[in-house]
Amino acid sequence: MIDQSQFQQRTVAFYTLGCKLNFSETSTIARHLQEEGFTRVDFRDGADIYVINTCSVTETAEKKCRYTIKKALRTNPKAFIVVTGCFAQLKPKNIVKMEGVDLVLGSNEKLDMSFYLGSLKKKQHAEVHTGNIARDKRFMPSWSSGDRTRTFLKVQDGCDYFCSYCTIPLARGRSRNGSIKETVEQAREAGNAGAKEIILTGVNIGDFGKSTRESFFELIKALEKVDEIQRFRISSIEPNLLNEDIIRFVGESDKFMPHFHIPLQSGSDKVLKLMKRRYNIQLFQNRMETIHKYIPNAFTGVDVITGVRGETDEEFENTRKFLTQLEVSQLHVFTYSERPNTQALKIEHSVPGDERKRRSAVLHELSNHKVRKFYRQNEGSESEVLFEEQATDGLMHGFTENYLKVEYPYTEALKNKIVKVKLKETSPQTGNMTIEVPKNFVEVNSFQYSPKNLQF
Repeated sequence: MIDQSQFQQRTVAFYTLGCKLNFSETSTIARHLQEEGFTRVDFRDGADIYVINTCSVTETAEKKCRYTIKKALRTNPKAFIVVTGCFAQLKPKNIVKMEGVDLVLGSNEKLDMSFYLGSLKKKQHAEVHTGNIARDKRFMPSWSSGDRTRTFLKVQDGCDYFCSYCTIPLARGRSRNGSIKETVEQAREAGNAGAKEIILTGVNIGDFGKSTRESFFELIKALEKVDEIQRFRISSIEPNLLNEDIIRFVGESDKFMPHFHIPLQSGSDKVLKLMKRRYNIQLFQNRMETIHKYIPNAFTGVDVITGVRGETDEEFENTRKFLTQLEVSQLHVFTYSERPNTQALKIEHSVPGDERKRRSAVLHELSNHKVRKFYRQNEGSESEVLFEEQATDGLMHGFTENYLKVEYPYTEALKNKIVKVKLKETSPQTGNMTIEVPKNFVEVNSFQYSPKNLQF
């Protein structure tokens, strides 16, 4: 049993690197530690304990981790430093060499963080606890709180795909999930804590159900009935797992927003095979056509990686042409970097670094064009916006149902409210949509579930 008295009056601060999944887990770890007696403070406030939740997706993971540790120790040189997450799972020996680190916890060991904290005294040599993630079948339900207006709800973890360029299965293990019943309870808990919108997140969320013999489609139908939440969004989902039933459901739902984020990675079938992706460009195009058939004004974000091994000039040009004609709202462009222990290292053809950056710049410009076009298409229409609580330079921001980012002069009464607005024009300075809010605005009432919305 943990002696909670040793934690009383201790302060803890967190720093999260990487994805939405990491943010949901950091929030859950924070809530657990607060229940143990810790007081959460801002990173800049000189905490007794700093928890750094790391990422492993990019080559800068180690650099960012080292920088954050130094930043924490500059704030409080006596602070107890905990490093956890994907980079800690993959490269614990690298972290041990970093000055000031006291505790290194792997991807699943972080679930039991208070168990490993001990006396919280600085150590001469960092203590390391990283288990065999490939054999671990535990699932940690998580949702983000306090950091953002919108809440990230973790519905799945791990991945069984082992794409040739990716280290995530090595860092997070095999695909697993909680039950639909447990996930619904987490959504209700987030709603009761004040969340209006939930983004479903995970490593491969379309694979939900492997642990429980359920399906992602069954999950979203169950979440539709959660009265405590007004909006849901589906985060990144593999195109081969995004079937017509799911798309049609979103099109008819009053709660699931018309917003899809789908990884393509390459517009070349040859490169997709080298990546060991589980679809071809024809399937991807069919998915996009199905989305626009049922939801003409949906936001569609597409991931693409430039400069992967095996991507010749010709294959990149195929990708550029495919993306140019594809009706999507935005490209999320990533420049490839070699990751240790990945199968892609066996591919002989390597793209020079400068050429990788050039290709990335080409697709970023293409993305900018598509974003501007999508915003222009929506000018003059009405929409419902969930306003965020934070403000920048006197402006507050929010998102429409189809993920247009809007800006409006800061108004206290609009914080965390869903309001019907008129979309005016795209700001040339910020790229956000300017809006008109009725003087006597009325908050949009929460949707009440009715079986008529689920006719399939």
